[in-house]
Amino acid sequence: MNHLERALQGKNSIGRYILMAVLVFFIAQMAALPLFLILLPAILSNGGNIGDFSAAMQNPSDYGISSNLFLLVMMGTFVIMFFLFAVLVKPLHGRTVRETINGCKKIRWDRIRMGIIVWGIIILADTAISLLVSSPTEYEFRFNAAAFIPLLLIVLIVLPFQTSIEELLFRGYLAQGVARWTKSRWWALIIPSVLFALMHIANPEVKEYGFWLSMPQYLIMGLMLGLISILDDGIELALGIHFINNGLTALLVTHKASAFQTDALFLVHDIDPVASLISISVASVLLIFILQRIYKWDFGIMNRKVLPELPPIPPIEAETVSNQ
Repeated sequence: MNHLERALQGKNSIGRYILMAVLVFFIAQMAALPLFLILLPAILSNGGNIGDFSAAMQNPSDYGISSNLFLLVMMGTFVIMFFLFAVLVKPLHGRTVRETINGCKKIRWDRIRMGIIVWGIIILADTAISLLVSSPTEYEFRFNAAAFIPLLLIVLIVLPFQTSIEELLFRGYLAQGVARWTKSRWWALIIPSVLFALMHIANPEVKEYGFWLSMPQYLIMGLMLGLISILDDGIELALGIHFINNGLTALLVTHKASAFQTDALFLVHDIDPVASLISISVASVLLIFILQRIYKWDFGIMNRKVLPELPPIPPIEAETVSNQ
């Protein structure tokens, strides 16, 4: 095991984690300034005021702002966060981005591809079933090549920064820190998952459908990604899963309360949050089952403490021990 154990080496005091959080989260918010500069003139030109900022954030097209431009500028914050983290993790903690991914110096790209493929198939199947069983008026097909092609480029080029930094911070960096402090894989799963869910508390879905129906979906997603990362001793699968999840969400289906207001292929007019909660729960269990069959994970690892592995006994010492 290498991923969580890597944080047993290097500089990992809580103060360094707080400093990283301040630098990454607060300095990166400066990247939101272009978003403000785009939204404010549009709001004022439509007879609004600064109080309409949250409404413009949720429905930029109502204020004459291209959804692709809005998404691109919004993703800028995550790009800044990604590069800030990549620059700071070595001097602050003595480990690299790759070591934050799996504790080693080599990324398992095949795991990233597997996460994309398996979760992508599950999402596509779930979307197809929803289309088949829904009423004709529930889904509105609205393909627009002029808007969809730029959206596809944003998803392929810029969106990976958003999903990757979230995985690096929660399933990588924070999970390693919690494992170092608690020596427990369970706490390394639970604490980052809860914080991951709380990070989404300001999302429009939570406001629209309520805390107790929306937040469990983020918590389940966090627990699924965290469990997979611990069992697989690295976050590569989670990197692939998170990217294809957000990518297909942006490209396939959107709705009025979606965090991604995009020119997706389908606009859903009526969302059942209970059905969505059941769907994400079943899909997560199915994903873990499939990946466990592929990689032969041992769930008993969860009860193993996070401790440094003792070096092997040198041959001479081993012979001395055996002769005593």
